[in-house]
Amino acid sequence: MTAEKPALNQAANAFAAGGLALPGSTPPPLKTVIRTLVIATAGGAVFAVAGAPLAWMLGAMFVTTGIAMAGLAELGVYAWLRTTMIAVLGVMLGSAFTPDLLGQIPGWWPDVLALALFIVLVTSIGFVIFRYGAKYDPVTAYFSATPGGLSEMAIMGHALGADIRTISLIHATRILVVVATIPVYFRVVEGLEIPALPKDVGSLLDLSGYEAVMLSACALLGVPLGKLVRVPAGALIGPMVLSAAVHLAAYSTAKPPAEIVAAAQVVVGASIGCRFAGLTLGDARRIISAGLVSGIVMVAAAALAAYSLTDLLDRPADVLVLSFAPGGLAEMALIALILGIDTAFVSAMHVLRIAMVVIGAPLAFSLGQRKESKKPTN
Repeated sequence: MTAEKPALNQAANAFAAGGLALPGSTPPPLKTVIRTLVIATAGGAVFAVAGAPLAWMLGAMFVTTGIAMAGLAELGVYAWLRTTMIAVLGVMLGSAFTPDLLGQIPGWWPDVLALALFIVLVTSIGFVIFRYGAKYDPVTAYFSATPGGLSEMAIMGHALGADIRTISLIHATRILVVVATIPVYFRVVEGLEIPALPKDVGSLLDLSGYEAVMLSACALLGVPLGKLVRVPAGALIGPMVLSAAVHLAAYSTAKPPAEIVAAAQVVVGASIGCRFAGLTLGDARRIISAGLVSGIVMVAAAALAAYSLTDLLDRPADVLVLSFAPGGLAEMALIALILGIDTAFVSAMHVLRIAMVVIGAPLAFSLGQRKESKKPTN
């Protein structure tokens, strides 16, 4: 692991650029951000022309990841820019909530229970992979195994003595794997046509001044609201809650326009790629390999659980696959929006997944530590 340390230290600011605030990190220069966005947009455009699923996000993600790991250019994205685009996604998700949906929410408890059990299962499997396969210490292995909360798990693990950069890179790799495979899964296995943008969004030119003000207010007020109440992923959940309230009350029927949704995809995709800046497969091959294995196992487990539970939960398998797939909240929200598969339900499941992980993971770890300390020593 010693050969990997310099590269991991060099990558600290890159993780911050991808949305994780590491101690001592600094924002990237403006020219770096402009270069990154130009490269990411070009990648998205190429994927869109090629007819790839979720083209703007996947194109931006793959191109920036490749350039970052090859060391061809310095890349970075402002954390505030990613937060802004995540707020846009929150507004978009909130627009999917309808009055009819409110009556269905009490009936979601079996799905929530299944999700909780799934989180316990994949965390246990991940812990085995990282503890006994990759030979990480117990704290690093545990917080690397949790299916969600990249920033929160890295910071919590670091406070307990874990390797923050290992946890960060494992989670970044997991998100990369999930975001890369889920759209392909839906196209190849489910046979769905996945457009580059949601079908029900209009153009920026068609948005009225009133609707623009309403949507902007949901985003601008939602972010500080999410931080104030200290919910996980507050930059997405705050705008989503305000947007849902506005749309449920029929104060607005609009959605963020296609141009802004495409820009959000580019920024989110580039943010994933920027997390790998300063790293090469040679530098961190053990960590990335372990992350790839765990990511693939989690996607396979999500698909298996979905098909096993579809009759029991009385939900289509594609809805459950998308609900269980443990990608980043913003990234999975984008996929749900593009696919248009029960967007409100899928979004709610991912919000609950993050909340369960962020609240439950440290509690479970603490309980495990107490039991371990009570064992008699020989």
